[in-house]
Amino acid sequence: MYDFYRVAAAVPDLKVADVVYNKNKIIEKIDEAFKAEVNLVAFPEMALTGYTCGDLFFQKNMIDKCKKAVKELIAVSSILDMVIIFGAPLLVNHQLYNAAYVLYKGELKGISVKTFLPNYNEFYEKRWFSSALDLDIKELPLSLVAAETDDNYMIPVGNDLVFSVNNDFKFGIEICEDMWAPVTPSSWLAMAGAELIVNISASNDLIGKRDYRRNLITSKSSALLCDYLYVSAGSGESTTDLVFSGNSMVAEYGKILKENDVVADNNYILISDIDLGRIRADRVKSKTYKDTYRVYGNDKNIRTIDFNSVDVFGSDARYYKIDAHPFIPNGRRKRLERCKSIFAMQVGGLIKRLSVTGGKMVVGVSGGMDSTLTLLVCAQALKKMGKPMTDLTGITMPAFGTTDRTYNNAVVLMETLGITVKDIPIKEACLVHYNDIDQDIANKDITYENVQARERTQVLMDYANKIGAIVVGTGDLSELALGWCTYNGDQMSMYGVNASIPKTLVKWLIDSVIKEELFPESSEVLKDIIDTPISPELLPPDENGNIAQKTEESVGPYELHDFFLYYMMRFGYAPSKVFFLAKMAFNGLYAPEVILDWMKMFYKRFFSQQFKRSCMPDGVKVGSVALSPRGDWRMPSDASAALWMSEIDGIDVKFDE
Repeated sequence: MYDFYRVAAAVPDLKVADVVYNKNKIIEKIDEAFKAEVNLVAFPEMALTGYTCGDLFFQKNMIDKCKKAVKELIAVSSILDMVIIFGAPLLVNHQLYNAAYVLYKGELKGISVKTFLPNYNEFYEKRWFSSALDLDIKELPLSLVAAETDDNYMIPVGNDLVFSVNNDFKFGIEICEDMWAPVTPSSWLAMAGAELIVNISASNDLIGKRDYRRNLITSKSSALLCDYLYVSAGSGESTTDLVFSGNSMVAEYGKILKENDVVADNNYILISDIDLGRIRADRVKSKTYKDTYRVYGNDKNIRTIDFNSVDVFGSDARYYKIDAHPFIPNGRRKRLERCKSIFAMQVGGLIKRLSVTGGKMVVGVSGGMDSTLTLLVCAQALKKMGKPMTDLTGITMPAFGTTDRTYNNAVVLMETLGITVKDIPIKEACLVHYNDIDQDIANKDITYENVQARERTQVLMDYANKIGAIVVGTGDLSELALGWCTYNGDQMSMYGVNASIPKTLVKWLIDSVIKEELFPESSEVLKDIIDTPISPELLPPDENGNIAQKTEESVGPYELHDFFLYYMMRFGYAPSKVFFLAKMAFNGLYAPEVILDWMKMFYKRFFSQQFKRSCMPDGVKVGSVALSPRGDWRMPSDASAALWMSEIDGIDVKFDE
């Protein structure tokens, strides 16, 4: 199932202290979750009794009813391949504990006990409950917690339990206030292997508390490299002095996947798929994560409770949102803010380099998006440094494929920026070189193209030497991944400001410059540039003078390649999972056969073109995916792609559908 699992937060209708009513409502939500093919469903803190029972917790009648309800819920779970977690009191050795019961396939697998009991402001938990720190046993017989049961096996109990299904799906539990502690039980549970933390809670609502709670959960899931399922008591709780929000959410590694949006919510179920592949990928990389447990956690003696699923335990990910453009933030406002930050980082990196080399720069300007972004970064750097725009020289080098549209856009852009403009046609130089190497001009092969690319680089380098400047490169991350650049041609520069910018993001970075009006005189030409087809312009235009050589027709859609790159690099996913995700993300846009064909090209080129990345110029890293051999990516240039290509060849498109 590609490491996907389905979880649910269930908040049933509730009557305070009416255990029978509450048990029946829990069963209704269990049935609803099972029909949705949920793998784990969690109910709020004290879901059987209600959290606001007060001194009624001391009533023997209610505790006895809880034991009967536990027995019935165990029976309900016997025919379900689904983990069920609910909150209820636990009476052990004349002490009451706030506990979470874990059921699976007709067995009570363990009971997690709350450690930190709030006893301030509106909370009085220590009046009724004892902490897990006071628990002097590690297990107890079923007969102590479930009434009139025929079985009497021993049940693990405590705050030190990690539950493991098929030695694969591992989760731990903390209860409400545990999450608010400076050092939380989930810290040890996660470092001992739990990939999902479940928090059953009864958190009342206050102004601003929802945002604070959300920040706590996203921060915790990020720090622990885990998924976090949070479920809180709903508005069915007593409102004598408080109101309960029923706020539930699922977070994955710092990001909210799903959250209810109704204040004072009740009687609902929140379902989300989670991708533990993300968690597992980063835990493999993070040695700090493991070292933390070695330093602080060895004395915790976390226990792992293993149990097996007969059926396939996982999900088809239909509740998981797969972003077709993972490098681009969703939403206009967020995208603009992100682009502004990235642009500032590009400018900042270049300013540092210029502080060493001097302020003069040379850029090859084609009228395409990549060189445009580079030019804008250079111009903004000069502006920040208080240097004249004429310290930046833009060079157009029209050749056999240059069109009027791109040439004119290049010239207008440079003029409106107020930089130094140089126009150096390279046709004659290329013709001389074709003659020198016996290249037939009629043969429009790779040599025909690369001669032009290398001639452009020679002009840039030599002119930079002439004026004491550096050549600022224009190549982007997507081109580096595919090797869609000429070795010792446009692959080379003295500093690459776009080195970690994917092709799908370049357009939006330029768009942010337009919206921020950083260079208002250039806005109109910038709008036309981002509407121009992507092309190296190394082959002649068509009969109407338009661009004939369109990159994406040769190498494939960049939105697909950026998608492949992100999931392969960021999480190390195998081709089969990347294909699975791509089908969902691009459903209705690309047929599965088309996706698979371009995927084959991506992996083939990614491996075969590593030699270009092994000697790439310095360049600033701005995102989580980068290919610098000095930074994120260390790969031998002669590594074999056989394993990856073999897996791709084994993908059955019809079967996978």
